Amino acid sequence: MREVLAQAAFQLFLERGFERTTVDDIVARAGVGRRSFFRYFPSKEDAVFPDHERCLAEMTEFLAAADGSDPVGAVSDAARIVLRMYAANPEFSVQRYRLTREVPGLRTYELSVVRRYEQTLAGHLRSRFGEDGDGALRAEVIAASVVAAHNNGLRLWLRSGGEGDPEAAVDHALALVREAWGRPAASAASTAPAGSEASSAPVVPGVPFAVSGGGDGDGEVVVMVARKGTPMWRVVQQIEAAVGEN
Repeated sequence: MREVLAQAAFQLFLERGFERTTVDDIVARAGVGRRSFFRYFPSKEDAVFPDHERCLAEMTEFLAAADGSDPVGAVSDAARIVLRMYAANPEFSVQRYRLTREVPGLRTYELSVVRRYEQTLAGHLRSRFGEDGDGALRAEVIAASVVAAHNNGLRLWLRSGGEGDPEAAVDHALALVREAWGRPAASAASTAPAGSEASSAPVVPGVPFAVSGGGDGDGEVVVMVARKGTPMWRVVQQIEAAVGEN
């Protein structure tokens, strides 16, 4: 029933537009009642992303089984679970990407979905690096880097219309993250920029805030790290300022 409702909803979104489609329209197309819709989806927006709950559960299970010997490798492999979900249905994934680009509300919703993946990855890393101080900071920044690298490769594939091998670009981007972070903290610290002050705010060495290669417009990937509790509107504002409006 969840799949039937999602298919009915997406067909209507493509035919009529997201804003002009109501829940009543969706249940009429699916041949069920309103109660059935809300049993599976809290809102119209959730019907656009019907597969992320299952994917998030699979990622959580995968990380729980990781042996802990290579935490950066584990979260990189966990991100590939999301990629495989998109690649399993290229036509739907490309159509959803285009719809999301057209509807501002869906773009904001998508950011909240991405944030849930990032929090899951960061939680696994904190369990390895520690919950406080630089361990927690390291976990948050690595998780943000993994998500940015994954999304960069994924969006290249989606913008191509789902042509070619989506794993190639994602593997290349994730390799950059592993190169920067897949070593002990003490070793990474030796790469801190010359002239940085020990008494200053915590320095995160080797973080690829802007990594050249594959991206929107000027070919850059932007990794944004925000303080916990930052309002979502401020995060969206800063992201749009960094990447520019299409």
